[in-house]
Amino acid sequence: MASTTSRRVGLAVGAQRTVPLSIWAIAVLLPVGPAAIAVLRLILPYYTASDSEGMVAAVDANPGQQSAVLWLAYVGILTLVPGVFAAAGVCRSAAPRLTAWALALSVPGYLSLGMLVGPDHLLWSTHAAGLSAGESAAVVSAAHPSVDVAIGVFVLGHVIGTVLLGLALLRSGRIPAWAGWAVAVSQPLHFVATVILGSPKVDFVAWTLTASGMAMVARALVRDPSAV
Repeated sequence: MASTTSRRVGLAVGAQRTVPLSIWAIAVLLPVGPAAIAVLRLILPYYTASDSEGMVAAVDANPGQQSAVLWLAYVGILTLVPGVFAAAGVCRSAAPRLTAWALALSVPGYLSLGMLVGPDHLLWSTHAAGLSAGESAAVVSAAHPSVDVAIGVFVLGHVIGTVLLGLALLRSGRIPAWAGWAVAVSQPLHFVATVILGSPKVDFVAWTLTASGMAMVARALVRDPSAV
């Protein structure tokens, strides 16, 4: 009788630990967005410091890389915001205010990415259409002012928001401390790589830190699906 009861308890515990397919899907999704952006920043033909003429020349020399950038950006647009919400589920109860501010900043930041890649589409399209370098540069330079606003929202939102998210995850204690710090420092490092160093390799490392931290968040979700 005791053996039968123990077996039933074991089966019940096993059933409680069954991870739904939806949780596995979210867990897989979490690191995908930052990993896609990491590769994007590494292969971006013109990086960030180029003027319109330099950007056009770089894309004309590397149209395949620019095409890959657009596909990777699309992956990021689809996955970054759901990933942030999933991560918030892990740390909201332990750090509600930090989590709320992290969402308030990072969600609009990441949503602005769709507008931000508009010039990248133009760079590829003007090359594919066979426009001259001068014509292509004129088209890219004539971006709507909303693109500049999107750049500001993206930079401030995702950098500060990711710092706050990392600190909230750290406070939650549900992921290793190194993973929380990896998320927290990753986007300031991205900012330094872009604005100060002009280094695609350092930028790749920065976004890889975000992806690594989110992978640990994914592990936490699989271990405790009730966090979502």
